[in-house]
Amino acid sequence: MRVFKFILIICILSVGGYFGYLYLTEKEDLESCFLASDDYTVAVYDEDFNHVDDIIRGKEVQTSLETVDDYTKIYIDEQLFLVKSDNLVIDNNVVLEKEKYVRSSVTVYEDASSIKISGMIPKGSLVEIMGYNKLNSDGSVEKYQIRYNDLTGYIYGKYTVNSEEEANEMYDNGYLQTHLKRTDRFGGGSGDNLDYYPYPKASFEDNVMPDEVRSFYINVGALSNIDAYITLAKESNINAFVVDIKENTVPGYESEVLKEYSPTNYEHAVYSASEYKTYIDKIKDAGIYLIGRISTFKDGYYVTDHPEHAIVDKENNPYKYNNSYWPTAYNRKVWEYNVALAIEAVEEFGFNEIQFDYVRFPDRTYSLEKSGAINLNNTYNETKAQAIQSFLMYACDEIHKVNAYVSADVFGESANSYVTGYGQYWAAISNIVDVISAMPYPDHFNSHDYGIEEYVWEVPYKLLKYWGASVVVRQQETTTPAIVRTWIQAYNTIRSPYVVYDADKISEQIEGLYENGLTGGYMTWNSASSLSKYREISSAFKKVY
Repeated sequence: MRVFKFILIICILSVGGYFGYLYLTEKEDLESCFLASDDYTVAVYDEDFNHVDDIIRGKEVQTSLETVDDYTKIYIDEQLFLVKSDNLVIDNNVVLEKEKYVRSSVTVYEDASSIKISGMIPKGSLVEIMGYNKLNSDGSVEKYQIRYNDLTGYIYGKYTVNSEEEANEMYDNGYLQTHLKRTDRFGGGSGDNLDYYPYPKASFEDNVMPDEVRSFYINVGALSNIDAYITLAKESNINAFVVDIKENTVPGYESEVLKEYSPTNYEHAVYSASEYKTYIDKIKDAGIYLIGRISTFKDGYYVTDHPEHAIVDKENNPYKYNNSYWPTAYNRKVWEYNVALAIEAVEEFGFNEIQFDYVRFPDRTYSLEKSGAINLNNTYNETKAQAIQSFLMYACDEIHKVNAYVSADVFGESANSYVTGYGQYWAAISNIVDVISAMPYPDHFNSHDYGIEEYVWEVPYKLLKYWGASVVVRQQETTTPAIVRTWIQAYNTIRSPYVVYDADKISEQIEGLYENGLTGGYMTWNSASSLSKYREISSAFKKVY
């Protein structure tokens, strides 16, 4: 009977204008249909053909068999409307668009529900729409099922537009010309092909980020003495810890993700998952905001397992840089691996935030790359800055789904007005992540940077104030800037003239930052996580800045 009635509907929709009205108004004679469109909404009209509303597509409506020209009568909450007949479907396949253009370089997923990557599609490309997974509340599509040349998979609908012209446009927040002038000086790429579209920052009711995050860095080994760090934090006005999930050659725990993607990392894990959880639970129970640090594109054990994903020398052997092997940031399996580990850490241990460190290419290698001495295995012909920004877009898209924030560590150099040689460009990174965390350690600067006559690490207040002023400018150049939360030097200088970084020197750094309005907080970098050093400087954290 339903098949017969559906055939009758189709016939009447086709010739309804000719035969006029067919009145079937009894409740039991109404059919369920759905509003469909190639746009987010469907226009509905009154009986005089006046446009009265736009209804989000996908809504189930009741319809009689009555048609008027190309319109069909429908009932929404028992109120009568007219809708164009083409905007009604009998099943729930309500997305009618057949093709879209991508306005940003997009990650292609193997399927709609996993993070596994099957490829990439460059900005401006036309894709065929084969289906979709679900509608968002505004009628937009979360993920389209697409075909692009020989590539099939799923892409996020938010990165698509309807015209080639719109897809090839660069979003201009008032600073586009500034970015266009920043050409490739050091091998990291230009500012003219990055994504400045607004990227809304995450906010989770069940995971509230403190307005000011004051954090100790806790390495994997220090976790075994976590009670002492918690006690000191409570006494010192510290409200957060940065804890290693994976440091280069020091994986934190026996992770199922490590077992799948990097067995050598798994074999060298410091703790079992249950031991690691015991320490993490103590931090969580103390009410401390928990940031999980992942050494991203510096991972020697991963290269041991996957030399085909590494930066290699001219003989195609993994290239050792700065005493470590680096997976290439161009490789999507490397992306997948690090994001899978991040999601596992959030779901298994309750991390509030994931911090990606070494989210870059090796520095000081451009001449080697240019000469052909090393090969970065650039599969998709991207610039370094494009690859880094695209990775962070992928990471944020997936990690936000498990209600955790994403932060990225960047060199202090990235506060300058150029694209760095290792792919960190402040505007591109700050536009995507929730928190951007630079590392302007005073003893890493040149002796008289910013025109400061003294050795700059002797005057950290003056240095950080100058440096912070540059950050303020960079933040203005991006569309949706991240929170700035800065790493501060919490160790004695390693350069002559040697300076003891006591509580006063710590305070000077914080004051220099905060006077520029960079009040999102700070994190103490001390690679040893020295408890005695943290005690020595703890008075600096009790001050109100």
